[in-house]
Amino acid sequence: MRTPFLQYLYLQKPVTTILIICAVSVLPWIGMGDFSTKGEPREAAVAISMLESNDWVLPEVYADEFAYKPPMAHWLMAVFSLPQGYVSEFTSRLPSALAYILLLGTTLFFFGQRVRFQEAFIAVLLLLTCIEIHRAGMTARVDMLLTAFIVTGLYALYKWEDCRELKGLPVVIPLLLGCAVLTKGPVGVILPLFVFGVYLLALKKYRLLVIFKALLYAGVSSLFMPLIWYVAAWKEGGDDFLNVVVAENFGRFFHAENLNTNYDLGHENGVWYNFMTLIAGFIPWAILIVFSLFGLRLHKPAAPLKGLFRKIAAEFRSMEKLKQFSLTALVCILVFYSIPSSKRSVYLMPAYPFIALFLAQYVLYITQYRMKVTRIFAGFLVSLAAVVMAVAGLITAGVIDPVGIAESFTSRAFTLNTVEIITGTFASPDILTAGIGILVLAAICTVLCHMRKKTNLKILYSVIFLTFAIHLLIDGAIMRNIRNQSSSRPFAERVMEEYPLDRNNLYVMNNLREYSNLYGLNFYMRNTFHNFEEEQPGSGYFLVAERDVEKVTGRYKDMYTFTPLTSSEKEVGDLRQKIHLLHFSRHK
Repeated sequence: MRTPFLQYLYLQKPVTTILIICAVSVLPWIGMGDFSTKGEPREAAVAISMLESNDWVLPEVYADEFAYKPPMAHWLMAVFSLPQGYVSEFTSRLPSALAYILLLGTTLFFFGQRVRFQEAFIAVLLLLTCIEIHRAGMTARVDMLLTAFIVTGLYALYKWEDCRELKGLPVVIPLLLGCAVLTKGPVGVILPLFVFGVYLLALKKYRLLVIFKALLYAGVSSLFMPLIWYVAAWKEGGDDFLNVVVAENFGRFFHAENLNTNYDLGHENGVWYNFMTLIAGFIPWAILIVFSLFGLRLHKPAAPLKGLFRKIAAEFRSMEKLKQFSLTALVCILVFYSIPSSKRSVYLMPAYPFIALFLAQYVLYITQYRMKVTRIFAGFLVSLAAVVMAVAGLITAGVIDPVGIAESFTSRAFTLNTVEIITGTFASPDILTAGIGILVLAAICTVLCHMRKKTNLKILYSVIFLTFAIHLLIDGAIMRNIRNQSSSRPFAERVMEEYPLDRNNLYVMNNLREYSNLYGLNFYMRNTFHNFEEEQPGSGYFLVAERDVEKVTGRYKDMYTFTPLTSSEKEVGDLRQKIHLLHFSRHK
């Protein structure tokens, strides 16, 4: 009897299977949808500047500023853009997508050699379908690339100890950690060496001097490559560059204030924020964990607190070596990012593969020994997906009007515009949207079929398939239209066609402490902005966010005459407000 094709791939080519699934989940969709957030066009504009100015060290972007972060992601964006001669959404997001594929492939290969293969495979599938990792693999930001370098660097450090007992530093370690530093700064080497150092201490196998030497050799060798760029950038950017380096890498971590930057460091949150974002980032699997807590009987520990710590330490020592390393990594990463005042969900992504390993073990336990929980969770997810598809079908049939319903609850223009875009997606679905909808319905039927047969492990796999299909629906239909309809591209194309705008007469404010920066518009106008405050020209065209119009015209009314020309028809996504174009001329 012939083995079914999918079963053959799983049994004989598991890494290839994961790579194919990852590629399908991101590559077809990263070119669909304009930039509609601040971060993506801000990073992509650096690649535009590299190609146009041929400055690959510290290119100038958005008027007179230079990039806040080291250039690895921007180098890759620019290199991927070279064949077509311009930077696009696809080439800007491609480094993150490839890093996502690389991370999940190496994670399966690394875990699969050291734990029960089914655990490793499920861990990667949970990682692939959790919100945070999938979202990061779809965006033109540095975080997915940084995560891939840090995590694969940690894998290499583990193998160095496990296979070589810290002898003969493999060249792959300084290469990966050096690339991590070139992606987002010193954290790329400090964090993995912090994790590795704690792990070596926990092993109680090496003398302190041996551990110190191992960390020193790995750290110093990892800094050679980044140091070349830092010196070159310092020669080009001078004290302004050093101010940004200090603010971004040490100001955030040590809660520094009064730094010499024209922007606030931001993202300040309490320690609780890290745990809340971890729960949100692992949706939908965090919901399964919540469901599993019902029915558990909690008992007061019989042993005193001191005895409890001893028991935990004993259980840690009895773990498989990889799980010791994984537990150390996730705890150290959480502790590390609990120290700085600046906290964001993407900072915690290096912990996700190690959490996924334990999560897979727990999910398999639930599937095998608490079958009711798995079935309830599957029923919940199917019900949610069925409701979404039913609503989509009613919109297509013209039975309901979500925009009218939303207007009875809110008057916010941006919210109503988003509801209108989603409604339009299903009111007149294209072939792609219809095809993905059919796939979601097939996934729902697959889950229901396995629930009827009471085959719990297959229920788990079918729920993963359903989650994967929902991601395709979000990326290929909903978010594609939201990005396109809330982008600043239409306004950029219109004003460039209707007004004599060029590289010499287009001005903006560039002071984030007081004004909103128009990063999306800057990308679609090919990085042509000048700094109005610094240059104070005689005349020209001025672009400004709606909330800043009165502030700017009021501040400079004694020096300039401002004439309103036009504005965007809708609020743009990265600002959640309209953009205005004005003509200005200096008083004689």
